[in-house]
Amino acid sequence: MKRSTQNMLYHALPIAFWLLAAAGSALAWFLLPSLEGKDAVRYVLPPLVVLVIMFFLSRIERHTSSVEESFGASVLLGVVSYWMPTVVFLLLPMWIYLLYRNVFSFRSLLATLLGSALVSVWAAVLVYMGWIDCPWTDFFATKNLWAWIPTGSTIIAFLASTIAQRILRVR
Repeated sequence: MKRSTQNMLYHALPIAFWLLAAAGSALAWFLLPSLEGKDAVRYVLPPLVVLVIMFFLSRIERHTSSVEESFGASVLLGVVSYWMPTVVFLLLPMWIYLLYRNVFSFRSLLATLLGSALVSVWAAVLVYMGWIDCPWTDFFATKNLWAWIPTGSTIIAFLASTIAQRILRVR
């Protein structure tokens, strides 16, 4: 492959992947009858927070501590679980990714569990006080599963663009 072709693909493929993710996210808007208030946040906020989490986790240097990032990611996922309860299942792929990068440790696991427990305690207090509703009672409701379309397309676009840029990197 010529260097000019490689350079063009290095810049064009991530753009194409993100445009496909935007089309996949727009699909959720058109398939659902109405998105108002809290429902609109359910489709916008989780993909953005998951993208921020993936960005921070991918910036961890190899063979370093990932305790702070694990704690922050679990707190963010816990907060976003108010709008999309099933997003907590992303903790397992996060642990697998940290294992792959050789930055996962027992302290990272404990930090993740501590962050999740912190959000759980605060959520229980806020629900008990009546300040927020409890969305976790209908964990697998269809309205919560539709929010995986934009979140999944964002995850796939991030992974595909990262892999394409690492493969096509000019040395």
